[in-house]
Amino acid sequence: MLSVNEVTEIFYLSDEFSKEFSSTFKKYLLEDNGTKGHRNKPNRLSDSEVMTLLIAFHLSGMRNLKHYYLFYVCKHLSMEFPTLVSYNRFVELQQRVALPLVLFLKTCRMGSCTGISFIDSTALKVCHIKREHQNKVFNGTATKGKSTLGWFFGFKLHIIINDKGEIISFVITQGNVDDRQPLSMESFIRNVSGKLYADRGYVSQKLAEILFVDGIHFVAKMRNNMKGGELPLQDRLMLRKRAVIESVNDELKNICQIEHTRHRSFTNFITNLIAGLVAYSFLPKKPSIKVDYLDEKQLILF
Repeated sequence: MLSVNEVTEIFYLSDEFSKEFSSTFKKYLLEDNGTKGHRNKPNRLSDSEVMTLLIAFHLSGMRNLKHYYLFYVCKHLSMEFPTLVSYNRFVELQQRVALPLVLFLKTCRMGSCTGISFIDSTALKVCHIKREHQNKVFNGTATKGKSTLGWFFGFKLHIIINDKGEIISFVITQGNVDDRQPLSMESFIRNVSGKLYADRGYVSQKLAEILFVDGIHFVAKMRNNMKGGELPLQDRLMLRKRAVIESVNDELKNICQIEHTRHRSFTNFITNLIAGLVAYSFLPKKPSIKVDYLDEKQLILF
């Protein structure tokens, strides 16, 4: 469970961003036409408080948001949050902060490219595969896909991390989307440069040529039936360290809880996912590899 000082730190960063976001957002709102009965009464819980509670939930170790809010926040954090609302109202306010959470993650909590990056995707199941036709919340949005662990019904999270375990970029797609398709999106690879390491599922000569034009050296494991020259020793060593991104996916699911099957709306699914990604950025220790550069052509991995 987080300490009060850690919750305060999260609130401070969220509140500073929320103030800047609100002042900028108001400039693009339509002017009031003088309609009677128009109210602009602020909520009891501010957006920054809702963001803080959502991020803290993903770092609390608790698996149920309702139990977390009723039995921990209302009992142990009532001094820090004196204007708490009912749980139903909190769920409604959760949908309001979906956009601020995305912008907070994109502008303040993303890592920077170090020249060594890894890419992978992970399945986000929204229900058991046998109940896909009974699911009404994600009807028309979630799709059936297949991963190395078998068939699933839901979405895919594609992430790119650096050698420090920090998330550089991410994108959410339907479950049946090919893993290589997001690499053709300019917004996904905008902040990536240097070498990008992937597994055999990303092998594509055409894709490698496209990425090379954007300044990205794409390196992937060769399939068993492929013919070609041997990869340089440096690239072979780095591909052995590609499992670090699997550890990141594991922490996102088991510590930050970005995946569960209790969603009641698509907006809450997105809010839960983004809050989990933000919570991951607050982890004091992330899966990483230690790289010591000797010169431009040689490196040592620890």
